[in-house]
Amino acid sequence: MSDIDVIAPNLKHSLSGVTTTVVRLVPIQQKMIGIRATGPGLPADIAHIRLWKVPFLSRRKRRVWHARRNTEMLLGLVLKHVLRCNFKLLFTSAAQRDHSGFTKWLISKMDALVATTPQAASFLKHPSRVIMHGVNTELFQPAKNKMPLRQELDLPDGVLVGCFGRIRPQKGVDLLVDAAVILLPSRPDVHVVFTGRTAQEFETFQKDQEAKLAAAGVADRVTFLGERPWDEIVKTYRALDLFVAPARHEGFGLTPLEAMASGVPAVACHGVGAFSAQIKDGETGRLAQKDDAASLTDVLRDMLDDRERLAQAGIAARRHVEENFRIEGEATALVEVYRGLLNAD
Repeated sequence: MSDIDVIAPNLKHSLSGVTTTVVRLVPIQQKMIGIRATGPGLPADIAHIRLWKVPFLSRRKRRVWHARRNTEMLLGLVLKHVLRCNFKLLFTSAAQRDHSGFTKWLISKMDALVATTPQAASFLKHPSRVIMHGVNTELFQPAKNKMPLRQELDLPDGVLVGCFGRIRPQKGVDLLVDAAVILLPSRPDVHVVFTGRTAQEFETFQKDQEAKLAAAGVADRVTFLGERPWDEIVKTYRALDLFVAPARHEGFGLTPLEAMASGVPAVACHGVGAFSAQIKDGETGRLAQKDDAASLTDVLRDMLDDRERLAQAGIAARRHVEENFRIEGEATALVEVYRGLLNAD
């Protein structure tokens, strides 16, 4: 265990944006520095250390504990100040809102802070470094032929629109459903697929969306796939023609970048997460107004009714990500932060 310099905790069982971040970064960072993930919900092939072993690491060697959630900051404080682990504590924040009093207290106890956007940095009230997310352009890349992928995944033919994330109002699922109710009846070749877990508290919300689709006669062309394995999600991106992220609130919002890296143009909303920085409006996709079903409907209509433009936007999207949002840049910047903490007096 002497080769471990950084520990990236993931204290959540279900798939989330933070889990995805850990899973995609650690294999790349492992080539640069001794890093291990820890916690539940991680793929078996990712470099990791069992959580129960962390308190028993040698105190002679300084290490970085890189938290991305409140629970992980809290555990880092316990490890450092109660169990006397030789840790420097780093927190990455994606939240673009005022933090609770408890979160502010946790943040004040960190040794260093990273924000995923300038907006997120403004809410930290402490010095931080802005490091925007990137994506693995080798993992996410365009399909040479979408049809075999769709057959493998049991997805429909025609024009396929995807929306990935937990099924809840925050993600704007109802906004896309409302747009589908208007657009799909006159576009019989268009299908929509949602992936993502529906927590028990939002089951009624999903049923309400399904009822709207049934009343419009398009329920057979909008599918809720539920939570899917990570490798299947990656393949599903490639099978799409258009990706939609209609979220009302988002920390950073990685899914449009993953879609664009897969050669799929993306639609998202102004003023949400980092979407305005990710999408070149009119070139790699479109930006609709936040929390506005009518605006989203208009944007999707423009995209779906110009198939040549849709295809060209996918090509431009891939090029845009390759030039501006490669994960290697994010990984390198974070390793610089790690080294600074490890070498600090």
